[in-house]
Amino acid sequence: MEQPTSEDAVHRGRALVLADLAADDVAGPEEVSLLEEAVSHRRWWCGQWPPGAPYVPGLLAQDMQDALLARRGRWPLCPVCAADDPHALDVEPELGEDPHWVCGRTGQVVAAVGSLVRARR
Repeated sequence: MEQPTSEDAVHRGRALVLADLAADDVAGPEEVSLLEEAVSHRRWWCGQWPPGAPYVPGLLAQDMQDALLARRGRWPLCPVCAADDPHALDVEPELGEDPHWVCGRTGQVVAAVGSLVRARR
């Protein structure tokens, strides 16, 4: 399989994370601006380390988790565990290809990054 270019990886990662934000109805102007900031940073990061391009979608998902934590709380919330104990999903692998949202408590894979809407049905 051919390695994605840095720019392809950034665009793909942006689209995947935006889809997950939309799945949770948190894709408003403020969140999209935060995503654009993360995209800008990851574009620079890819320029410094082009072999890391396949890791960008997972890194952008983690960037958004960090940015949203300070502004609105944990995201995305785990749909697997009891609602009385809300916690965020983790991105696994932390630095790798094909990132997934995983419940950190049960280890259950919930959805691929970009496919969170399927877990919300």
